[in-house]
Amino acid sequence: MQNVLITGTNRGIGQALVEEALRQGAEHVYAGTRVALTHKDPRVTYLELDVTDQAQIEAAAKTVESLDVLVNNAGLAAYDNLSDRALVEQHLAVNLLGPLALTTAFLPQLIEARGAIVNVLSVAALASLPMIPAYSISKAAAFSLTQAQRALLAPQGVRVHAVLTGPTDTDMSRDLDVPKAAPQAVARAIFDGVAAGDEEIFPDPLSAMLAPGWASGAVKQLERQNAALLSA
Repeated sequence: MQNVLITGTNRGIGQALVEEALRQGAEHVYAGTRVALTHKDPRVTYLELDVTDQAQIEAAAKTVESLDVLVNNAGLAAYDNLSDRALVEQHLAVNLLGPLALTTAFLPQLIEARGAIVNVLSVAALASLPMIPAYSISKAAAFSLTQAQRALLAPQGVRVHAVLTGPTDTDMSRDLDVPKAAPQAVARAIFDGVAAGDEEIFPDPLSAMLAPGWASGAVKQLERQNAALLSA
């Protein structure tokens, strides 16, 4: 890794991703956050970056001249019962349209570097969690976005990875009485998966159960078949 941009870095997986990128030898880490932070390592530059704010996105794209890896990690997860349409739209704005806007803004740098996009998703993209339905809906849409980006950007040399996380010990799931992975372990598995070229990354024990049959499964086969239509 050389230059890495990670969104949502003030806590949880995002914070762990910054530390793991440094541990794995990143030359520079641009850390997007909504709050003012500092880091003792001079390789880290914090950027004021709300993924729903187009002006901040454009300012960040001008600041970061060279980029090898874009990690779309910033996310929103609120418990609700689908009674609040505005909340659904807010989830889509952060979890779907945010990564789309970031990718569009940084695409020139990524194409030049033949870099990688990493979309941090969730197993809820595959099977909805009814206790957080708006989150599940937005992550399902973001998974579809990831598949589309993968097919459309491949001719330009940009790799696109989908991270399908299970329960992680962060604010979102801390109160759930289920086994949870440590953010540090998840972050390590994410960057290891990117280095290995894995299109789908299963970074924790729960999501890892999907890995053995994924490459030959119906979802992956259908994705490849649909992508092939682009060149038909």
